[in-house]
Amino acid sequence: MSRPRINLLPYRQEKRARKQREFTMMMALAFIAGAVIVFAAWKWLDSMIETQQARNQLLKDEIAKLEKQIKEIDKLREEIRQAVERKKTVETLQANRSQTVHLLDQMVYQLPEGLYLQSLKQKGNTVTAVGYAQSNAHVSAFMRNIDASKWLANARLVEIKLTEVKQDQQTPGKGAVVKKGTTVNEFTLNFDVKTAAEAEAKKPAGQQGQNAGQGTGQSGGAK
Repeated sequence: MSRPRINLLPYRQEKRARKQREFTMMMALAFIAGAVIVFAAWKWLDSMIETQQARNQLLKDEIAKLEKQIKEIDKLREEIRQAVERKKTVETLQANRSQTVHLLDQMVYQLPEGLYLQSLKQKGNTVTAVGYAQSNAHVSAFMRNIDASKWLANARLVEIKLTEVKQDQQTPGKGAVVKKGTTVNEFTLNFDVKTAAEAEAKKPAGQQGQNAGQGTGQSGGAK
């Protein structure tokens, strides 16, 4: 008795083809899903980059505005500084506009007999006086008068030496001091001219009494 034979080859081939199609479809779906994910990620990153670039540009614009404002502020500060300096200069000139008048006035009153000034040079509040004196005592008296003056202060002897006078020297209002050919002491000294505020500042009572006593005994008398 013979058995029936079944040919399973077509079934196996069909099964293999079906699996191949399923694999291909899964691979296609995976590729599409991957492409979608990559595209979505790229779009998200691109959006983030654009957003950050926009922020960076905004920051650059704001920084440029701030730098411009800082320059304007620096310019205003410089203008204010210059205005303050001009104001201080004007105030100083106003406060000390009578300084030269007081200096010349004090030279008339504080010069002792036997002393002649050849030149006066002022730089700031410091005055350099060059002149002739019959003796060192006259120079000392002149320095004491300066220190006792309301408008003058801080007399400092720079140099003193013997020299021969080439022509008669006079102090206005006090007659001839030295005659031509006389050997005298040529001196150079510095002293300070006080500002109006310094001159008007009140001194301690003890110092005022001491200055008054010195002024009484000095030649020429301080005023």
